[in-house]
Amino acid sequence: MPTVDVNGRELHYAEQGDGPLAVLVHGYPLDHTLWLDQLTDLSDIRKVVALDLPGYGLSERVTGAPLSMEELAGAVAGFIDTLGYAEADVVGSSMGGYVTLALWELHTAVIRSLVLANTKAGPDSEEGKAGREAQAQSVVSEGRAPLATKLVEALLAPGHDLAAAARLRTMVESTPVETIVASLRGMAARPDRTEMLASIGVPTLVISGEEDALIPPLDSHEMASAIPNSEFLVLAGAGHLGPIERPDAFTEALRGFWE
Repeated sequence: MPTVDVNGRELHYAEQGDGPLAVLVHGYPLDHTLWLDQLTDLSDIRKVVALDLPGYGLSERVTGAPLSMEELAGAVAGFIDTLGYAEADVVGSSMGGYVTLALWELHTAVIRSLVLANTKAGPDSEEGKAGREAQAQSVVSEGRAPLATKLVEALLAPGHDLAAAARLRTMVESTPVETIVASLRGMAARPDRTEMLASIGVPTLVISGEEDALIPPLDSHEMASAIPNSEFLVLAGAGHLGPIERPDAFTEALRGFWE
């Protein structure tokens, strides 16, 4: 699979299709395989590219120092430029949505349209920050398997398919512990971008999962209401990871939005 040098760091990606560029940005602690179904099923209308963020998947390792959302946004902007495109349809899931919102703030010109899936603009509460630090401490002392078990329960809908749980566990247990710690601390430090939502001036789709326990549909609807002329969609039967829980419905949502 191809790699490119972006800001002095090697990033891996998978791609399929031709046409306008669509860049899919995964969340924590996942990788480009979150998007396997979308890579295949949307390749007739877009050049679909799913990258591994720095430290994730097959991309170059990171040291464990906090990975800020701004740094990751710079990597996405540089990635789009390195591929030879001026702009892209950008899809961000969960932490990938935090990255995408930072991308809008700092590199607005590279975004043709936005899809914000199971994410939010607000910062962590103090309790949330403490929880991220506890998770960082736990994964260092106990390893990734207990974290994977916890995330299967936390991220997926109660009636989730076994294949979705299998892919989630594989992604979590394949992510370096340094990357997990760096991402947790980077997410905890992210600023409040709620006021920025009103400045979004490109077509935007906000997607929620009917059974998302982390960011409930009501919260996602509130975010969508703050974005001018945005669309809002709830995926029935999905939790926090629509691309693997309801891949067909998630894919059709992107297709309908782009077409």
